[in-house]
Amino acid sequence: MSILFITIGIIFAYLIGSLPTAIWYGKAFFGLDVRDFGSGNAGATNTFRVMGKRAGIIVMLVDILKGWTATNSAFFLAYFNLIDHQDLVLYKLFFGLAAVAGHIFPVYERFKGGKGVASLLGMILSIQSEAALLCILVFLVVFLIFKYVSLGSMTSALAFPILLCLPRFSPNQPIVVLFAFALFALVVITHQKNIVRLLHGEENKAKIRIRRR
Repeated sequence: MSILFITIGIIFAYLIGSLPTAIWYGKAFFGLDVRDFGSGNAGATNTFRVMGKRAGIIVMLVDILKGWTATNSAFFLAYFNLIDHQDLVLYKLFFGLAAVAGHIFPVYERFKGGKGVASLLGMILSIQSEAALLCILVFLVVFLIFKYVSLGSMTSALAFPILLCLPRFSPNQPIVVLFAFALFALVVITHQKNIVRLLHGEENKAKIRIRRR
């Protein structure tokens, strides 16, 4: 029975992560598909570029909330004793990963979504809030120095599993650290084009524009 509820929980987390915030917001308030403009990505960064600061902030916050909500849904299984409370962090990681996968491959939009960074942030805020805040700091430092959102995103994604290796942030289950490194690998995979452009000096530096209706 527990396996059934765990499976349902993972599916639920994936469906939450699949909510295509940037796409639906663009269509509802601007009459456009954000994937047809800018980088072609359905995430917060491209929303900032295409639809402006207000839209970008809203999309980013909702995407973070998706990851946080999906990850925290593991609490319901623990509350009803469907999983061992000692394994809560591990299951939160499972559900968070499902949400990030949903953001990247949303079932509602033919599996063409964003890169999952904001949802990943929501996940790590749920799992280890202190480490998450340090990851945000890492992102800001890298971004302010180099002006590349992609580089900041990948660096902060790498910072999370590294922080989990430290005694202060170390989880009870060592396998969680391995999953965290796997999530970093997922972020790298979704940023392959960005990496190529960075290596060739062709990556665009962040330029936030305000687009009026």
